[in-house]
Formats: sequence, structure tokens, C-alpha cells
Amino acid sequence: MPNANEDKSSALSQVQHRAVSELLRVSPVADDLARRFQAAGFSLSLVGGSVRDALLGRLGNDLDFTTDARPHDVLKIVRPWADALWEVGIAFGTVGCHKTGHVEGTDQTFQIEITTFRSESYDRTSRKPEVSYGDSIEEDLVRRDFTVNAMAVSLPEKRFIDPHGGLRDLAARVLRTPGTPEASFSDDPLRMMRAARFAAQLEFDVAPEVVSAMKAMAERIEIVSAERVRDELNKLVLSAHPRKGLTLLVDTGLAGHVLPELPALRLERDEHHRHKDVYEHTLTVLEQAMALEEDGPDLTLRLAALLHDIGKPRTRRFEKDGRVSFHHHEVVGAKLTKKRLTALKYSNDMVKDVSRLVELHLRFHGYGTGEWTDSAVRRYVRDAGPLLSRLHKLTRSDCTTRNRRKASALSRAYDGLEERIAQLQEQEELDAIRPDLDGNQIMKILDVPPGPVVGEAYKFLLELRLENGPMEHDRAVEALLAWWKAQEAGSPTEG
Repeated sequence: MPNANEDKSSALSQVQHRAVSELLRVSPVADDLARRFQAAGFSLSLVGGSVRDALLGRLGNDLDFTTDARPHDVLKIVRPWADALWEVGIAFGTVGCHKTGHVEGTDQTFQIEITTFRSESYDRTSRKPEVSYGDSIEEDLVRRDFTVNAMAVSLPEKRFIDPHGGLRDLAARVLRTPGTPEASFSDDPLRMMRAARFAAQLEFDVAPEVVSAMKAMAERIEIVSAERVRDELNKLVLSAHPRKGLTLLVDTGLAGHVLPELPALRLERDEHHRHKDVYEHTLTVLEQAMALEEDGPDLTLRLAALLHDIGKPRTRRFEKDGRVSFHHHEVVGAKLTKKRLTALKYSNDMVKDVSRLVELHLRFHGYGTGEWTDSAVRRYVRDAGPLLSRLHKLTRSDCTTRNRRKASALSRAYDGLEERIAQLQEQEELDAIRPDLDGNQIMKILDVPPGPVVGEAYKFLLELRLENGPMEHDRAVEALLAWWKAQEAGSPTEG
């Protein structure tokens, strides 16, 4: 039986074999670029995530390089070689470009970033890192976040550089920092969130000393800009194993600073355990929503799943009969979602869509398990709008009961709703429900100018359309005139 050392050696050899094959694949482009730097008197190395991914056998066409050349020298070397060039990150020492190369018999486009050796640090009040350039690759690597990202391959000779044991940590699937985690997180507190993100993306464990530092320094995350925090959170949520990263954020206290609504879901259980663990339920709903995705990771759906119950802590009530209620938690949750996502600088569309899904996630249960009327189906589709497909997925994911009979009944009931929607969509234009008369027709029939009356008439006809379905033109005109007569008489009209 192989001992532990033999297992580690075997893991290392497998990792190294994968790296060789991956690096050979991108050599035509990488080596060509490296020779140009060499001819200009500079060094070039593949670095960081690119080396890590090569060792994991998953190197894509996004390549990261580091060099002793200063940014203006990098521009001189790269400009005549690249197909396209951008200087967005040049203030931080990074030049980006696109390059198409003939690789493995096909033309492939590579997205390349070349960064001058550097070091970054934060002062106690700054939200932006201070950048200073270094002169050696060793100096550059020690400032990187984790040992698995602190490896390099010098090109074109392909000399492997690993001063901090990143290869062994990669084989052991563990995240450590090149220096002390306290120094690393002091330089850039966002690295604490990156630890959670990499744990979720790579399914790695985080070393105990790193976790301890995250707990001790969690409040330092507050000096990082909301945009950088949001971007890391997105990468974590869109990863293959978000539960692992989210759990780490909650356990270390980081979530309390960046997404406090999540740890707040850890409600104390009532003595009779009459409501489920909302926090664990939420993580399960997220995973079940992921399983329903059809075209890759869906950030809108995943955020809605993560936030759908955040209104529960504020609405929890212990009833006289011992039950626990959360009345209107979807309405409160939608407001909290809007507030949190706005604070994290999400786009207006993302804020609106996720908040709407949170608000609607209980709508299905409001109809019970009975037969859906045409009117109820129309209103459900109208209210969901373009979010209908996501609402289907979120509602189905929200069932986490272990009672198979109850779960099966809920699934059948939702199957029934989707069947009713499909039936009505064949008969009516459910995706764009409008009144049977438009604004111009309303003004002509009632002989009124544009104004509030037209809006009220439109709303009346929309309600008729939702309740009764499409009407013939003459019948719609008749209903409009009856409504108008009632308005003029000052009496209410029944729809």
C-alpha cells in the first residue's frame, strides 16, 4: 500500500504532466511574445492563475504574464505584434491585448494581460491600492494572494519558478498565503473574499491560519470599494460550489460586512422545531436552482435564490398555537434585496430583476394546489413578464421538504401551472398581454385628449383582458363606453 509521501509524489507528477501538455499547447503564441521581450532586453513569464490552471489541466485562452519591462516599454513591444491593444489597466501596470495564433491546427484568439513586476498595499483609509514597480520575479510573486497563484514559468526556456511551495499546495488542494496571511490581507483586504471565491471555484480547503486571519481581520473588508466586493461576490456565486465559499464568508464574519442578510438567516430554532433552518434552506435552494440552469450559470437566478428569504428575520412571529409565521416576507425581502444590491453597485436592471423575483417567489403558493383559472394564469404570466422562466426555476427550487409526498404534490401542482400557461399561450398572446383597444383607439372612441382619463380607461380594459381573455372589437368598445358612462355619472363600474 502506498504511503502518504508516495501519494503526494504521485499527485505532483500528475500535476506536472498536465502542465507540460497545457504549456505546449499555447507555446506558439507565448514563446513568440517572449522572444520579442527577450530581444528588447526584458524577461517574460507566464504567471499566477494561468500557471495554476495549466497545472490543473484547464488552461484556457486567457493568459497572464509578468515582466520587468515598464508599461511604456511593454506598449512598444506589444503594439506591432497584437491584433488589438487596450490600456485600461495601465495605471496599475497592466497592458492588455488580443492575439490570434495557429494552435493545434486551428486559429485561436488569446486574451493576454502583461503586468510589470509590482507590489500593492493599502493604507488604513484608502479604497484603492497603491502601486509600486519591482525589479525581480521573486519580489512580484511574494505579493500575490495565495501560493497556488504565486508560481511562474519563465519563457521561452520554460523554467518553473515556485519559491513558496505552490505546487505542493496545489496537489494538496489547499489555499495558503506566500507570507503571513495577516500581511497579505493587510496589503489587500479583498484577498479574504478571494479565499472564499477560490474555495468555491476550485473546491480547495483554506488553511487554518488563513481562516483565523480572516476572522480577525474581517472588518478590514470595509475599506474596499463596493464594486470590487461585488465582482468577487459574483465570481463566488457563479462558481461550481458556491455553498463552500458562502459558508466560509459567514463563518469568518466577512458576510456580516458585505452581505449581512445572509448570516441573519441563521435564526435560532424554536423549541419545537416548527420551522426549518432558513440559512441551510437558502443554500439548498441555491444549489437546486443551479441544477435547473439550461445555458450556463445564471447570476440573476442565483442571486434571487440566495436572497429570496432575507425578509424572514424581520417578519418572524411566534403564533399562539405554537406555529411560526413569516407573513409578507417576500415583500419585505424584495425591499431589502433592492437596498443591498444597490449598495453593492449592481446595475439597475439587475436590482430590478432580482428584487422582482424575490417579490414573486411565493405567488404560486398563494393559489393553493387547486385548478388554476385562466385569469390567475394570465396575471401570473403578466406579473412575471420576461422573468417567467427564472420564476419557474426559483419556485421549483424553493421546495426543500424531505417529505416526498409533499414534494411530489408541489411538483405536480407546478407542472399543472406550466401546462395551463402553455395551453393559454397557444390561444392567446400571453407574453405580451395588452388591452383589446390601444390608447389612440380609446381617445377616438371617447373623444378625449391625452391625459389621465386615457390611462384609467387603459387600466380598466387591461383588467378585463386579464379576467376574461381576448374580446372582439365591438364588445371591447361596448365595455369601454359602459365604463365611460359610469365615470361620467360618478358611479363605480364592475369589471
